[in-house]
Amino acid sequence: MSQATNNLAAYIWSLADLLRGDFKQSQYGRIILPFTLLRRLECVLAETKEAVLKQVEIVELMSLPEEGEEKLLLRATATDKNKNGMSFYNTSKMDLSTLGEAGIKANLEQYIQSFSRDAREIFDHFNFAEFIALLNDANLLYKIIQKVRTTDLSPAAVSNYEMGLVFEELIRKFAESSNETAGEHFTPRDIVRLTTSLVFMEDDDALTKEGIIRTIYDPTAGTGGFLSAGMEYVHEHNPQAVMSAFGQELNPESYAICKADMLIKGQNVSNIKLGNTLSNDHLYANKFDYMLSNPPFGVDWKKIEGEIKDEHLQKGFAGRFGAGLPRVSDGSLLFLLHLISKLRDIAEGGARIGIILNGSPLFTGGAGSGESEIRRFILETDLLEAIVALPTDMFYNTGISTYVWVLSNKKATERKGKVQLINGVNLCGKMRKSLGSKRNEMSEDDIREITRCFGDFAVVDARELDKPAEQKSNRGRQSANPKAEVAKTFAAKIFASHEFGYRRITIERPLRLSYQLTDERIAALRYEYGALNAAMKWVYAEYGATHWQDSSACEDYGQLGDYEIEIRAYIKSHLSDLKEKQIKDLLDAKTWLAQKALLLKAQALQLQMGSEQSDDFNGFDDALKAAMKKSAIALDTKEKKQLTDAVSWKNPVAEKVIKKIHKTAAKPLYGLFAVGKEVVEYQADGDLRDNENVALDPTRSVNDINEAYFIKEVQPHVPDAWIDASKTDAKDGEIGIVGYEIPFNRHFYQYQPPRDLVEIDADLDAISAEIMALLQEVHS
Repeated sequence: MSQATNNLAAYIWSLADLLRGDFKQSQYGRIILPFTLLRRLECVLAETKEAVLKQVEIVELMSLPEEGEEKLLLRATATDKNKNGMSFYNTSKMDLSTLGEAGIKANLEQYIQSFSRDAREIFDHFNFAEFIALLNDANLLYKIIQKVRTTDLSPAAVSNYEMGLVFEELIRKFAESSNETAGEHFTPRDIVRLTTSLVFMEDDDALTKEGIIRTIYDPTAGTGGFLSAGMEYVHEHNPQAVMSAFGQELNPESYAICKADMLIKGQNVSNIKLGNTLSNDHLYANKFDYMLSNPPFGVDWKKIEGEIKDEHLQKGFAGRFGAGLPRVSDGSLLFLLHLISKLRDIAEGGARIGIILNGSPLFTGGAGSGESEIRRFILETDLLEAIVALPTDMFYNTGISTYVWVLSNKKATERKGKVQLINGVNLCGKMRKSLGSKRNEMSEDDIREITRCFGDFAVVDARELDKPAEQKSNRGRQSANPKAEVAKTFAAKIFASHEFGYRRITIERPLRLSYQLTDERIAALRYEYGALNAAMKWVYAEYGATHWQDSSACEDYGQLGDYEIEIRAYIKSHLSDLKEKQIKDLLDAKTWLAQKALLLKAQALQLQMGSEQSDDFNGFDDALKAAMKKSAIALDTKEKKQLTDAVSWKNPVAEKVIKKIHKTAAKPLYGLFAVGKEVVEYQADGDLRDNENVALDPTRSVNDINEAYFIKEVQPHVPDAWIDASKTDAKDGEIGIVGYEIPFNRHFYQYQPPRDLVEIDADLDAISAEIMALLQEVHS
């Protein structure tokens, strides 16, 4: 922002001095912004006001409906400079300087009602009538108007671009005063300029042709900064080109400012919509040439989860979200999918997208997740052209890492199947004064460096930049041998799209179990497994061990009615996670009697099976069946599982547990092992299960890639492992689940060797000496 626009914004915001005391700080912007808009609209219309008033006299005699009147009155706004005329007007003979003091509230309301319909609606979204009444009650309305009317906001004094900057600065001040987030309403102009250049530069030749007509769209329009920047870019290259702006915005005040800005620029403001783009797309039938967006970072979409999931499940790829859904905690990728659905068909010229995202969409979510599937769709359909890493501290409301994604369905031949990553994290300079979290800004040279690299589709080896070193704090003790500064560099790399993909294969290892029916292991069957286990152990120790007998003659076993109050008190203070139903089960004698019955059965089986340890679990079932038969004991499924779990344990030196004998050929890489004359499949040990990510290679078959990786990277370390062939990808049916991630930082990591140990020891000795000296002073 220039000093002139900054001074103008500060001057306008000084209206707050009049409001202080009568209004809350959070209300200042709701008064200052609409008055600023009103003055801007008045100044823009000043040149055509007289012609419109003459036309009003003629139109009033025609008794036309409002739409007919509007068409005739809009014709009166045409001038020699602007043949097409304005897209709004005001039919009042008054202006801010002639409203008078007596009856000023009624006069101002009448003046606003005299605007054309689209302009009137702007003030409705500010609830301006309500604040006019409050100002009038506080005897401040006349004073405010007197100050506003003297502010020159004419196009000759303040260009549309400068006016946009002024509005943004006013919104930022408003956000600060009301503890809102400025970044939700607009994007810093340096980022807007960069993103716009990246999106439009590939079409510079087309945009300079005569009679060119293009559309631009922003689904998170804010105050219209991206739309304005896109139109300005095209106008710089071809003043005769026609750019139609479309947008949708959720915040009513931002929407009002965006609509006013488009109104002043002569746009069809019916193309600017109010509402949630994701849940209610007001432009669902439209496709666009250029799309720019800065959606909110890390904002959840739980409130509209139902609508989004319905569209995903019912419409699939016929809707916007067929590729997948990200986690509910971050909806950034939903906006990206929305934009992709708006791409003009390649047969009609294609389209391009520029969207600003944080780091999460690059890598969040493993293979098969919604995020990974969205990245897979984008890369496999060859839509992604480039990703540019921006410096930190570039936005008003966050200092996190951010990235510009550039997408297109009309890639140049040399870009097909490839993605360019540009590391521009050091292309910035410190601002003289921070604005919220924004401490850095990109100069025109910085923007030019990135756009040139993108335009040339060039690989740039890490090149040191002529940028000042970071200012380090001089507080505290300074190291005699400080860590060397990492050089500030600029670099770019080009990758084939498939290089970001991998196939996640599941590696299994055999389960090895030992078993032994010892008294200690069998005693554990007195208590249920799971949630009640700890509670039952405590209750038995407190009340059961001294009163209950395991014999069938004990009628009191499990009777806890006399101790319910004490048990509930203990649970409340020590086991508060237990629900009421679980507590009732704990107090029910049936629970205790069922476990005692299992305990007695296990003791009887122990007599038949013995208490020696066996390291071959494969004989357990046969031994158990024989013991059950001899003892005339039956175990249901639940009892058998609890008994088995109690007497067995994992033992790395035990025999492998056989799951099944097969009659097919052995496939040891996939878990079918030749053992003697049999082909054996072993039970997998879930605790030893692992996943390996195998890089995609379209030149080889999936099985060849997986097997070669397994033999080289896995088998030498765990010879008994195998690939789980049942884990296949839902789309291609091949073994392994496909995933995609873009590890941007890994590709541009700069290794910095650690300091020499001698230097570290010297620093430690110096610090120790200082500490000892201070301690001596204390003792003395």
